[in-house]
Amino acid sequence: MSKIALITGATAGIGEACANLFAQQNYDLILTGRRTARLDALATRLVSEYGIRVNILTMDVRNKEEVEKLETLSDDWKKVDLLINNAGLSQGMDPINSGSTTDWEVMIDTNIKGLLYVTKLVSNWMIQHGSGHIINIGSIAGKETYLNGNVYCATKHAVDSLNKAMRIDLLPHKIKVTAIHPGAVDTEFSEVRFKGDKDRAKKVYDGYEPLHAQDIAETIWFAASRPAHVNINDLLVMPTAQASTSHLLRE
Repeated sequence: MSKIALITGATAGIGEACANLFAQQNYDLILTGRRTARLDALATRLVSEYGIRVNILTMDVRNKEEVEKLETLSDDWKKVDLLINNAGLSQGMDPINSGSTTDWEVMIDTNIKGLLYVTKLVSNWMIQHGSGHIINIGSIAGKETYLNGNVYCATKHAVDSLNKAMRIDLLPHKIKVTAIHPGAVDTEFSEVRFKGDKDRAKKVYDGYEPLHAQDIAETIWFAASRPAHVNINDLLVMPTAQASTSHLLRE
């Protein structure tokens, strides 16, 4: 019987790369995201190419009621082996005194509360079945704080702390918990951060080769494919050229 992975934020970037890689590994997939057309297209392609089962749900992890729609899945789909908490974003790069409170709320609601909403629901499914693995996508921003990163860095520091807490809380239930912390990755991340300003987003990666979504997907697969007695607690994955947070963002 195929294993099941639930991936949030699957419509682009790391989430989409994970969907492709885990489909290749014969996982059935539950894919969530905010863009229905992209979810439909991705699911159709993966079913056609790999013969797996795919269940999609359009939802914003910030919305607890939308997340709770996962409970409408049939019991066989709730036998989730792997949860990849990938949905996350950054908004703006302003000093704390002039930051947008709307941007702050979006980051806090997505990166912290959204992760918690999904984790609470799915971890209880895993507890019922006596096993599971949760992989949280953190960031170098959760390890170090950089200029004008303030609230985004704070949210990813929270993810780092929650990852440790989840590992302790869920150990008695045979649920493994892992954090993957990428450095600069060439995805839609910077474009979202800069509110669609593609030219500004491209400048972030000037002068060096950033990580690619596939690099992080392969790292996640490495962590997910360890035997039951082995857990990867925490992995920091950086571009070779990114020696410190001073290289994280360039404007």
